[in-house]
Amino acid sequence: MDWAQLLFSFDGRISRQRFWFAVAIVVAMELTCRLATYQFADGERIGAIVSLAFTYPEFAVFAKRGHDRNIPPQVIGAFFLLSVMMDFLTVIGMAGTGEEPSALQLVLAVPSMLFAVVLLIELGMRRGTAGPNRYGPDPLA
Repeated sequence: MDWAQLLFSFDGRISRQRFWFAVAIVVAMELTCRLATYQFADGERIGAIVSLAFTYPEFAVFAKRGHDRNIPPQVIGAFFLLSVMMDFLTVIGMAGTGEEPSALQLVLAVPSMLFAVVLLIELGMRRGTAGPNRYGPDPLA
């Protein structure tokens, strides 16, 4: 699997090792972009915009790992929808501040954090479905 397939396609399955490698690369790229852009603009808003820009490759990686665990894409999509909604609130100025988040931001943030922990355990720690499944062949075969 090449980089374009790994970061921009929703087809197929990936192993835990490839998942963690892709997550590390995408997070490193996102942090680098955030650090570079903080020098030029408002930190919270530009951070949300950068986060939105990296949503697609993150979603693609998580979806392929979800395929390996035989998890419906809607579950992964629900997590990313919460994340996009929080970033959008920040961009339009309705999220409050880091010190005083708005009530709406808190209502979205708490379930999002719990969802993130569960997804990282489910996708990052548990073995994929043995053998082929409806999303493709076993990546370890």
